[in-house]
Amino acid sequence: MTKPSIAFLGLGIMGGGMAHRLLAAGFPLTVYNRNADKAKTLAAAGAKVAATPREAAAGADIIISMVADDGAARSVWLGDNGALAGAKAGAVVVDCSTVTPDWAKELSAAATKKNCPMLEAPVTGTKPHAAAGELVFLVGGEAEILDKVRPALAVMSKAILHVGPIGSGALVKLLNNFLCGVQAVSWAEALALIEKSGINKALAVDFLLQGNPGSPLVKTMNTRMTVRDYTPNFAMRLMAKDLGYSIAAAKQHGVELATVASALEVMKKAIAQDYGEKDFSSVVEILRK
Repeated sequence: MTKPSIAFLGLGIMGGGMAHRLLAAGFPLTVYNRNADKAKTLAAAGAKVAATPREAAAGADIIISMVADDGAARSVWLGDNGALAGAKAGAVVVDCSTVTPDWAKELSAAATKKNCPMLEAPVTGTKPHAAAGELVFLVGGEAEILDKVRPALAVMSKAILHVGPIGSGALVKLLNNFLCGVQAVSWAEALALIEKSGINKALAVDFLLQGNPGSPLVKTMNTRMTVRDYTPNFAMRLMAKDLGYSIAAAKQHGVELATVASALEVMKKAIAQDYGEKDFSSVVEILRK
């Protein structure tokens, strides 16, 4: 059977790898990125490159976005040159960006007006997982719509979790990210204290990593912080954005995320010292100074 045609919007750290997976699996692919240079390798591999989101979406069966935040998502989906303006009736809208539940609901309402069913499908994983097709999709929306796009999501992932109605996927993703952010800052503080105290670093770190504090995330953070390689798998500014979104979403439910607020303040200080585009593990450096 002929595979559905896909428009993919956003070719950053995550989107580029995801789009390559779709193209390698034989899906007819049109891509759009604000910086067209990031589309060159996909174009060389056979993808069409569009000048606007509207052009990319025209005629596509599935339209997928993977951009930085609510503002970027709004710019690629809405307006005269947005993807919805070019979408045909019945095209499935899939937003994989890490956004607020409010934006997911806003996009769903706009897509409904265009007779386009919509799913939110934020992902867990970083750059290597996107390139290897090992992401986990956290899908919000109707199950029957998910069934229509499952083959496309499958080539980019190791798991597809249907977590509930629109807004659920965004909230679960924010929960995931704020827990990761808090752990990263906590480990950075612990490592800075170990290094400055003069105690046996190797013994202390090994004890903590092999005990209850040694989550997979903490072990990854320790490796990056130890070798001081902050090539961005997840940029600090994006993690800080997610912490801010989490705090706002929690307030809507009457919950105060005090530990998240503290972690965000530390990350804001790191961003002010030019670590915003580096991996969020680099937060340790401002504590080492």
